[in-house]
Amino acid sequence: MCFFDSPIGRCEAVREMVLLDETQRECACEHGCPPGFKCPLDGCFATVSGVSEEMAGELAARAAHEAVIRAAHKELRESVAA
Repeated sequence: MCFFDSPIGRCEAVREMVLLDETQRECACEHGCPPGFKCPLDGCFATVSGVSEEMAGELAARAAHEAVIRAAHKELRESVAA
């Protein structure tokens, strides 16, 4: 039997379950949400982060890299469809 003790919520913007024990900013970095994005889970996140500065930077870099890859895939799909 496995227990997962972290609060989670379904984010319709990214269509995934997200952890609510992080700050909204950390979640946005992790899932590639743009600055100023209206988060459907606004107010549900922790106010204090448990993630170190180093890990937050790594998560942001990873999210930026994934956003670039998604954009490239989208551009490729659009060019093939045209």
